[in-house]
Amino acid sequence: MGGDPADGPVGPVDSSRVPRFAGPATFARLPRLDEVGSADVAVVGVPFDSGVSYRPGARFGGNAIREASRLLRPYNPAQDASPFALAQVADAGDIAANPFHINEAVETVQAAADELLDSGARLMTLGGDHTIALPLLRAVARRHGPVALLHFDAHLDTWDTYFGAEYTHGTPFRRAVEEGVLDTSALSHVGVRGPLYGKRDLDEDERMGFGIVTSADVMRRGVDEVAQQLRERVGDRPLYISIDIDVLDPAHAPGTGTPEAGGLTSRELLEILRGLAGCHLVSADLVEVAPAYDHAEITAVAASHTAYELTTLMARQIAEGRERNG
Repeated sequence: MGGDPADGPVGPVDSSRVPRFAGPATFARLPRLDEVGSADVAVVGVPFDSGVSYRPGARFGGNAIREASRLLRPYNPAQDASPFALAQVADAGDIAANPFHINEAVETVQAAADELLDSGARLMTLGGDHTIALPLLRAVARRHGPVALLHFDAHLDTWDTYFGAEYTHGTPFRRAVEEGVLDTSALSHVGVRGPLYGKRDLDEDERMGFGIVTSADVMRRGVDEVAQQLRERVGDRPLYISIDIDVLDPAHAPGTGTPEAGGLTSRELLEILRGLAGCHLVSADLVEVAPAYDHAEITAVAASHTAYELTTLMARQIAEGRERNG
């Protein structure tokens, strides 16, 4: 495939020539990174789920999202943008991490993320479980300094340990605060709901600097008001967005490891993300898609569209930056 950067980005396979159900299942049928040499946005999978506390299977999430993304098209009318024409987006394949050693896996993911970021790419990472957010945040903070975080999830993920383990899918953001990779003046959970171990969970979370927008807040206040609140909290800081697909109600995302009733609709999630246009989004992840529990690919489809909106936000910002800089 290749291509001269002077000719513009290499986009998806033409679905009028090759049917969507044929050919390699790269994200959105985009070129592989090795086919284009470099990318503005690298879509990378991390098939790792050894940090889960309930149902496993998210190691297969990245490829399920890629398969569902065959139906994505190159023009995004909701954001009035053709993201794959605005910036070079490419599929960087998977980061292979040791499934039997969480600490080693965390180090592997961080090293691979460092390498991709050093190439100049922003990351759109497909998990895997939420453990991977910590090494990704470490890598992004090494490049940008402490970052603002918008964390879309049914759960806080700021607990201390599980069975004595510091690195799990329920602990990444506590570790990130402790390590100083987050800007604690600009942190927010979105979509949190369901039972907790005790009120202390909320008190400790607040002490770390997190604000909370519950799923009920989204329902009562509406997506426009919530997006405005999030934009104000983040400001112009470098922003990382981390999305656990269980932020969606099980009706919209049954294929996940720790489902909770009363979540966002897929429409609400997509509209909030679109409302973040103009924020300085430097990278993102989308995790906890477990296709073994996903009848009719409902979760994978929602996840593919979520990753598409995030990719569009990054591509628009890249293009606008180039236009400003001539």
